[in-house]
Amino acid sequence: MKLSSKGRYAIRALFDIAYFNEGRPTQVKHIVERQGIPTRFLEQIFQELKRAAIVGSKRGPRGGYSLVQAPQAIRLGDVVRAIEGPVRLCDPRRGKRGESERATDAVLQELSASVEACFDGVTIADVCARAEALGIGRDRSQRYVYVI
Repeated sequence: MKLSSKGRYAIRALFDIAYFNEGRPTQVKHIVERQGIPTRFLEQIFQELKRAAIVGSKRGPRGGYSLVQAPQAIRLGDVVRAIEGPVRLCDPRRGKRGESERATDAVLQELSASVEACFDGVTIADVCARAEALGIGRDRSQRYVYVI
């Protein structure tokens, strides 16, 4: 199983908002500069995160995308499900299956639930704490925008 680029980018974008701008509105161009995510792709990701009520948006010079909830309330599982859908290591919609296939599918369904539980056990705040522990600096120069 591999998390898609879209899923990884979504987590990185939310981390960026939480870590570098404390959850407040952050312009896409700043996230793109720090995270190296293609702009158009990031806009698509934010639309899906907005539909899932994980981020909100505000227009204008002090606008951008912001977290709807506190970073400690946003689980990586919520992000992955919003972008990728539920974790499935087998296809439960298939028709007739043999006895042994039913047995292996049952195990794979349990593993799917375990993987989702692992994602649910980590929050955006946990990712920010890891960044702090790794000594990743915060660029304070982009925190305040002055408009004349």
